[in-house]
Amino acid sequence: MSNYSKTTDFAAKDALTTGNANKIVKGTEIDDEFSAIQAAVNTKADVNSPTFTGTPAAPTASAATNSTQLSTTAYVTAAIVAAKLALYPVGSVYTQAAVATNPATLLGFGTWTAFGAGRVMVGIDSGNTLMDTVEETGGSANSSLVSHTHTATVTDGGHRHSNVFAASGNTLGDNREFNYASYDGVTSLATTGITVANSTEGVSATDTNYQPFITVYMWKRTA
Repeated sequence: MSNYSKTTDFAAKDALTTGNANKIVKGTEIDDEFSAIQAAVNTKADVNSPTFTGTPAAPTASAATNSTQLSTTAYVTAAIVAAKLALYPVGSVYTQAAVATNPATLLGFGTWTAFGAGRVMVGIDSGNTLMDTVEETGGSANSSLVSHTHTATVTDGGHRHSNVFAASGNTLGDNREFNYASYDGVTSLATTGITVANSTEGVSATDTNYQPFITVYMWKRTA
């Protein structure tokens, strides 16, 4: 886009003395000026719905500008970076299910480290000491059965035994006399029982304690 510059100094002609041949404005000089003006106009964009060529430039608006002002590439780039930074502040976790590329390369900012290898994330639980601090770890990939004992007790409430014994016998004439000595045995009412014990030793199994899962790449922004 060019600007118009005069090629004829009309003021200088006016300063010449009358009768000087150079004081006369020639038609060719006027034609040259109009041609130069037309050439400059032809390179200008229309005010209504202009079409630009080359690399047009404009002032860059300040951040968070919300108006009909034109947005330059510098403004748009800064706005995108600001949005990314707001979306992934330090401490954020980024997941990716396709590539293992560090988010610093993918997003263009921040320092990221691989995070949570082989683990699932669980929300903070202030009422559970196992899960009340950020980045606490716990759990096991393997299931374990702790050693324990099962005990069954059968209780007898006590019972009685009664026995009668013939102690002696005498014969007096036709009469027979029997003397009986009796014994009534009573067991004590103490609890007597049978104890059945089954002791089971603890065992472990590998990779049997997982919830259903799907693997992804995880990264944590550290700076």
